[in-house]
Amino acid sequence: MFDLTGQAWIPVLLAGGRESELSLREVFEQAQRIRRLACELPTQEFALTRLLLAIAHDALDGPGDTEEWADLWEDPQALHPVLPYLEEYRDRFDLLHPRTPFFQCAQLRTGKDEVFPLNRIVADVPNGNPFFTARFPGVERITFAEAARWVVHAQAYDTSGIKTGVEGDPRAKAGKAYPQGPAWAGNLGAVLAEGTDLRETLLLNLIAADHWSTVHGDLPAWRRPPAGPGAADDLALRPTGPRDLYTWQSRRIRLHADHDGVHGVVLTYGDPLVPRNKFGTEPMTGWRRSPAQEKKLGQSPVYLPREVDPARSAWRGLGSLIASAAPSQGAAADPAPELRPGLVHWLARLEADEILPKGRRMRLRTFGAVYGTQQSVIDEIAGDAVAFALVVLSERDSRLGETAKIAATDADLAVRALGDLASDLARAAGSESETPKASARDAGFGALDGPYRLWLAAIRDGDDPAALRTDWQQQARRIVSTLADGLIAQAGDTAWAGRTVVTKQGEAWLSTDSADLWFRSRLKRALPLAHPTTPQPDPTDRPPAPLAPGTSDAPVPADPDTAPDSERATA
Repeated sequence: MFDLTGQAWIPVLLAGGRESELSLREVFEQAQRIRRLACELPTQEFALTRLLLAIAHDALDGPGDTEEWADLWEDPQALHPVLPYLEEYRDRFDLLHPRTPFFQCAQLRTGKDEVFPLNRIVADVPNGNPFFTARFPGVERITFAEAARWVVHAQAYDTSGIKTGVEGDPRAKAGKAYPQGPAWAGNLGAVLAEGTDLRETLLLNLIAADHWSTVHGDLPAWRRPPAGPGAADDLALRPTGPRDLYTWQSRRIRLHADHDGVHGVVLTYGDPLVPRNKFGTEPMTGWRRSPAQEKKLGQSPVYLPREVDPARSAWRGLGSLIASAAPSQGAAADPAPELRPGLVHWLARLEADEILPKGRRMRLRTFGAVYGTQQSVIDEIAGDAVAFALVVLSERDSRLGETAKIAATDADLAVRALGDLASDLARAAGSESETPKASARDAGFGALDGPYRLWLAAIRDGDDPAALRTDWQQQARRIVSTLADGLIAQAGDTAWAGRTVVTKQGEAWLSTDSADLWFRSRLKRALPLAHPTTPQPDPTDRPPAPLAPGTSDAPVPADPDTAPDSERATA
């Protein structure tokens, strides 16, 4: 027996900075002194938080509406009903129970009674690439506590690909189970609201039932009949709500253990769930319209979860958080191109109902897994956070939110101009241009990362949107111009001399000077509010550079191949 309600298995960071490992009961008892979960991977933290939320939703049987939620928010003992609840369902939280092992299938076995390495559920040991882990050559044995964490993670983030066919699963053919996609949370560019302690975090994400398409009788996995091999019989009516979805059994798993720990596993597909148009039930991701799916299915609109992009900081994706709250803006309106996460809509509702003050600081964390090779491996795992006042998410007055969104686009355009400058300088020197361009863009976003976060965090109710945007453009111009000066200083004599290049408009002379002029033109168009009324020094005032015979240093029209294009910018 390994009782998850009473034995320590959840890693946490306490308010004093000390790390510890607690049982489910201790997590809810001590939620106010826990800063946050402190798991091996960001995705594991997200999966475990969803488990805690499912427990809280079911134990509290709600909240039903914002009034009930407000009562919980004010009550320091709000989570205490969870304790007798955990005692009532204690048997279903036993990791090693002979008939109902937690999040597993007791009857799971292959025709040859095979047992497989733990690499199949331990996500930091990549299958086929054992050199890229500190656990080389693999995981032979783990504790019961760690096994419990990876079981929860596998139900949320397991990869796709061909898996082991098991006895009793009608989907298995010749000992194989064919791909059904990653586990449910693997489809999500996940978003989580974080409070000052775990109690606040759980309550902020505890969305009232009247906000969702919750079906009466919404139940978590441990209150449903034990899963057998194969998919459940009632999937057409599910998910019934967040309790069901947060504990969705995407996989069938059976741990193999002895007295000293867990040493093997059997893993195959569980309950399939198509992510299409689940925005009424899944609150923790943004959504995007899919023209390809609309054409394929002959229906509109079709929304799919917005994926995570590890290369983009959370603030660069702020636009998806500020996006529309509803698929349609009116009877005659086209469906919205993207939808904000339901969680963000819920937080805006708390602000609109004046349950949380406008000035309340909000920290949104993002999580996601990027799958490669037909989704059969996890290439990257991403986690980030962005903080701002709740008023930025307001739906009653969206001006500050729109300003924050547009400012991120401003930054994107300015960085594109910087990348184009690096590309032009390389072309002027006769070098390959894509690598310098990508490096300059990385440097640009890196330099703007901290200032944007500080600018965003400083937004307050009553601020003037126009003044805010001007301030941001001035900051961005100063930062990007400094980086550009560095690129120009390092351009070298060959780039100063320049050369003839071919553009779509014909041949043009490209040198450091002309590249600099083009850059300044693009930056001015990207950040028009940042340019002061006083004349700026003419870049050609700098000491003369060597010129090719018979050429002029007069500005030439910007190359349309490298000119900034606002339609390419994303936020």
